[in-house]
Amino acid sequence: MKIKTGVEQSVYAVILLNLLPEGAVLHSEEISRHIGASPSYFQKLLRRMVKADLIASIHGTKGGFRLNRSPEDIRIYDIYTAIEGRQSLYTSSGILDNMMDSIETSEECILRDTMGEAEESWKSVLKRENIAGLTEKLRAGNYNERFKALEETLQESCSVKYEHI
Repeated sequence: MKIKTGVEQSVYAVILLNLLPEGAVLHSEEISRHIGASPSYFQKLLRRMVKADLIASIHGTKGGFRLNRSPEDIRIYDIYTAIEGRQSLYTSSGILDNMMDSIETSEECILRDTMGEAEESWKSVLKRENIAGLTEKLRAGNYNERFKALEETLQESCSVKYEHI
């Protein structure tokens, strides 16, 4: 299994939005520039996260994006499902039936339970970590000086505060 780059980009975009002052918004081009994503591709990711109610889109000349939930309430799994959907990671392709020359699929795939257990374990890890926790790890980790500089840059480049939001 390989998680697509869009999930990683989306997680870091939400972290960037978490750094904004309350009520401020950041334009999509500014976000995509910081994470190194194509602005047109990144628009698709932002729309998916808006649809999932993770972030809000503020329209207008000084519009942009902001968090729609507290960073403690945005789990990595929420971002993953917003971008990739909720489908199972494993689907039997019928290899066992072909191997056994079976015409009818009366037996379930013997891998289904194992793969299901692995997927549930993986999901529980993603559900445990939230944006607030990841942000704190960045503040406390090896990147802390550069992270502070990034935070200051974002606060200078974000659009005016929307007091009514």
